[in-house]
Amino acid sequence: MSSDLAAFVRGLPKAELHLHLEGTLEPELKFRLAQRNGIELPEKSVDEVKQTYRFHDLTSFLRVYYPAMQVLQRPQDFHDLAFDYLTRAHAQGVRHVEMFFDPQAHTGRGVPFPAVISGYRSAIARARRVLGISAELILCFLRDHSAEYAMATLLEALPYKNWIIGVGLDSDERGNPPSKFAAVFQRARAEGFLLTMHCDIDQQSSIEHIRQALEDIEVDRLDHGTNIVEDDHLIELAKTKGIALTCCPVSNSFVTAQMKSDEIVGLLDRGLTVTVNSDDPAYFGAYAADNYLALAEQADLEFDQLAELARNSFRASWITPARQDQFLREIDAYVAANV
Repeated sequence: MSSDLAAFVRGLPKAELHLHLEGTLEPELKFRLAQRNGIELPEKSVDEVKQTYRFHDLTSFLRVYYPAMQVLQRPQDFHDLAFDYLTRAHAQGVRHVEMFFDPQAHTGRGVPFPAVISGYRSAIARARRVLGISAELILCFLRDHSAEYAMATLLEALPYKNWIIGVGLDSDERGNPPSKFAAVFQRARAEGFLLTMHCDIDQQSSIEHIRQALEDIEVDRLDHGTNIVEDDHLIELAKTKGIALTCCPVSNSFVTAQMKSDEIVGLLDRGLTVTVNSDDPAYFGAYAADNYLALAEQADLEFDQLAELARNSFRASWITPARQDQFLREIDAYVAANV
């Protein structure tokens, strides 16, 4: 990978649309928050914490991911988590981000919903003021819990709806199809939320889950979703509806060969609005620009293809058309000055 390409990618203005805030918990911050909150970790050093960030599939990842969250207790903890991420993202050329958060992972262990969202919200306001990066929150329901619990979480979030741009669905997909949450997403739509939904790679019934998300739930965006390559009808449906895919190359590489690069580039070539994102960067060791670089190296992408992926990130975002146009002009100016 040439230094010129690395510099180009890092400076390229981009949005990030598939990012789990809880997945940005770097080992150093986890250790610091544990000390601040009087939590005794099994690990006695940052290096030992790093050794626990190892997994080989979605299930083994989740076994590490959820227990690590115990260090998040108070609004300041959630603020620090989000602001640390936004600082790292800003350094990698991210200008706007739409961030997932999992309130059930916190309320289920006794942390009040207001503590979670107020901490995240204060970090967003600070980052806009200090760094000039904008951010929105997407509330995700844990699909391996009941639909009733998801609905209760949605209702709990309604007093804060002005702080939440959309809702999503994540966690263990096995046996938890989109249809399980149809009523929850219908209510969310009625409340004015935009809709997105994880359709993780190479899951059981992947194509049926993508079909349910697109045809039955009628999502506004699809997270991961690269298995759509297996069904031409769904590809055309996504194109017709203008549904973007939020792909995550490096996280893909932990569970599949070649990070689905052929599928990602193939879908881009077929006219889908494909975007590149980091997913859970503290666990996968790669933030936004790192994912662009990894994909470029794997698929031998040209500068113009990387710029198109960056353009897609703003086209697929939930910002106003005027702001989209502003960022697209910035990309054009950046490319003209750097290619």
